[in-house]
Formats: sequence, structure tokens, C-alpha cells
Amino acid sequence: MRGAARVVWGRAGQRWARPRVPGSGPRLTVPLAVLLAVLLGGAGAQYSSDLCSWKGSGLTHEAHRKEVEQVYLRCSSGAVEWMYPTGALIVNLRLNTFTAARHLTLCIRPLKDSSGANIYLEKTGELKLLVRDGDHGPSQVHCFGFEQAGLFVEATPQQDISRRTTGFQYELSGRRAGSDLHALSAPCRPCSDTEVLLAVCTSDFVVRGAIQAVTHDPELQESAIHLQVSRLYRQKSSLFRPAPEGGWQGRVTTLLECGVRPGRGEFLFSGHMHFGEPRLGCAPRFEDFQRMYRDAEARGLNPCEMGVE
Repeated sequence: MRGAARVVWGRAGQRWARPRVPGSGPRLTVPLAVLLAVLLGGAGAQYSSDLCSWKGSGLTHEAHRKEVEQVYLRCSSGAVEWMYPTGALIVNLRLNTFTAARHLTLCIRPLKDSSGANIYLEKTGELKLLVRDGDHGPSQVHCFGFEQAGLFVEATPQQDISRRTTGFQYELSGRRAGSDLHALSAPCRPCSDTEVLLAVCTSDFVVRGAIQAVTHDPELQESAIHLQVSRLYRQKSSLFRPAPEGGWQGRVTTLLECGVRPGRGEFLFSGHMHFGEPRLGCAPRFEDFQRMYRDAEARGLNPCEMGVE
């Protein structure tokens, strides 16, 4: 079953005005006629049989028409994969919970080798370029408040679409962009004392341990930090497993550009799960964390309590 009904922009055969590809910052205004066509056409659209992910093809479009697919998704994570892209997609994300949209953050990450389309954030008739056709590096993660979420995916002109597939993964979380999304917004900047204290209370994993080794993957532009953990404060999905010599062991990832190297002593590692991978957030030396914690505790400013011995 197709993921959504087809909708023609305006009258049959009418072409929409293709928006100029903006740089970082400029926004594009969508003509009112285009928005009306989307809204009116969307009323008859069907939901995908898989409410988490959608996979479709542009080959069903008639070559002389510019058409748009309405795609509806209702999960906290999933993927969109569009083979032979022509025309455009409107990706509508809806909630299955009563959580207020203003408390949620949406992140998208282009699929590896994604090509053939630009991805825009749509808000109140304006388009802001998120991912330019061909920019699909593994570190290209874009996050924004869910209340702003409306994704417009437009195919770019191609001489040959036979080998083109565009797509992205998406993920909803209860974290606010600009606060504890430090690992995405500024992954290589050391955390401030306030950020560290907040991270130990809100992260998906918090562990005390030492770096065993660091391995680099130039293709993915990532570094894997292999940890020997002496104390496990919090974790999700059994990231760290018991080690034969005692304690726990596991790995977390960060960007290659951060230049992580093995260091002596113990650190406090914290971070979040993003697209199934544990991403490093804050990692102060443990003695520095002890100082931060005790200073905040003495002033009654600790956001939560934990053992620091």
C-alpha cells in the first residue's frame, strides 16, 4: 500500500515556483496557492501502513507534473526513504501521546549516500534549508523544537534518477534544543560546571571510568571511546556490560574532529542515545566533577543528588 495519496500542486499540470536554494539563514516564502493545494489535497491522504517509517518511489509521478506526496508518521523514531525522487514530499509528524509539543525536540539525520533532494524545515509558509542535496555526512544531525516541525523534501533536477535515493532517520525526544543537546550543538566544547551538573541528572548514561582505547573511523568521521567503568550511575539499553576483571566495559562515540585521545585517570562520562548510538556529552575529570558537585551542594544548587566518593 502506498504511504500517502498523491496531490497535484494547484490545477492539473500546473508547476509550482521552485524555491531558490538558500544558504544558511535565509528563508523562503511558499506561495499561498501552494499551501492551499497541500492543505486541500492532504484531506484525502491515506496513512502509511507503517506509522513509524515510510518508503516510496517517485516513478509513479507523471513526468509532466510536479507532484507532492503527503506522508504521515506517528512514532517517536523511524525513517523516510524515497527512491527515484521526483516532485516533493510533505512529511507530517503527529504525536500518539499527550506530551506537549513545546516540550519535545525533533532530530533528523540523512541516510548514508542520500542524494537527489533538498530537505527543508517548513514553518508558517517559510522554508529553511536543513540538508542540501549531497550533504549527507554522518555528523549531519539537525535538531529543532517539535512545535516547528514540518519537513518539506524537494527533488532536485537530475539527468538520471535511476540511482538516486534520498532519505533520513528521525527521532523525537523530551529534551529541549539548546540545553542538554550540547553533544549535538557544540560537541567538542568542554562543558561548563552548570552543564556538567545538569548532565548527570538528565543524561541517558552516566558512568565513572577510564579510557582504555580510542579508535577512529575516517569514513564515518567518528571516534569510538572504549571505557573501563568502575561505577555505573545510569544507563539505557545495557550499553555497559560486566567485564571479566570486574566493573563494566563499553564504548561511546563522538566526532572525529574532537580529537579525543586516551588519557590517564578517571573521568565522569555522560551523554544521550541518538539514533541508537551512545553519543558523548560531558566528560570532566572525576576530581573536577567532585569539586563542582560539592561547591554546588554547599550553596544548595545541585539539580539532583548522587554519590561522588
